[in-house]
Amino acid sequence: MESVSVILFIVILFVVILLTNAIRVLREYERGVIFRLGRLIAMKGPGIIFLIPIVDKIVKVSLRTVVLDIPPQDVITKDNVSIKVNAVVYFRVVQPDKAIVEVENYLFATSQLSQTTLRSILGQSSLDELLAERDKINGELQKIIDYHTEPWGIKISTVEVKQIDLPIEMQRAMARQAEAERERRAKVIHAEGEFQASQKLADAAIVIEDHPMALQLRYLQTLTEVASEKNSTTIFPIPIDLIAPFIQAFKEKSKRLDK
Repeated sequence: MESVSVILFIVILFVVILLTNAIRVLREYERGVIFRLGRLIAMKGPGIIFLIPIVDKIVKVSLRTVVLDIPPQDVITKDNVSIKVNAVVYFRVVQPDKAIVEVENYLFATSQLSQTTLRSILGQSSLDELLAERDKINGELQKIIDYHTEPWGIKISTVEVKQIDLPIEMQRAMARQAEAERERRAKVIHAEGEFQASQKLADAAIVIEDHPMALQLRYLQTLTEVASEKNSTTIFPIPIDLIAPFIQAFKEKSKRLDK
């Protein structure tokens, strides 16, 4: 009786193991690549998948977007500047069967391809282009990497250059250049201000020449401004036009006395 129970337990255990290997459940973002006796037969999922125990093997592949960080790479630009550049690559598997069959490890392969492409493309650009045209370089990197990973069933959605590390000497040189540029702009703005002020003064001189009374009004305004300063000593400049009649009268009187 005990032997029958043992045999029954073994049979039940064997059936459970077979069912466990025969039934698989794949999530919405997963696909299963089915191999039967080493041969690719189908790609299934999501949901419940039935397999033939021992005969069928399944490899799960995630269809979610993968964020791949590219470690800092030593790059020499076209103008012979040594820099370190790192980037990030966003990609996803669109054909799971190719991602398993066409390449041994698509994650590692994509990482290595991204590193070599990054060094190659940035090495063809100057430092000013890297700093000013980053969007253009990102688009070029995405296009090239996507072209080479397409046979693996991988779609590159975005490539972004994260950080560009410059040598200390180059940072100092760029800082001096930026400071010189700011000084140049300040001098140009100051010169433009002086030029506009001189034009306004010339226009004012023309107005005063045509209207002499404008000079008298300006004189009175100046006296008002001087008086508001609360100075202990105030000097009043007197225009020559105010004392001209007295000077003329003095000259005429002197002529009569001489006669």
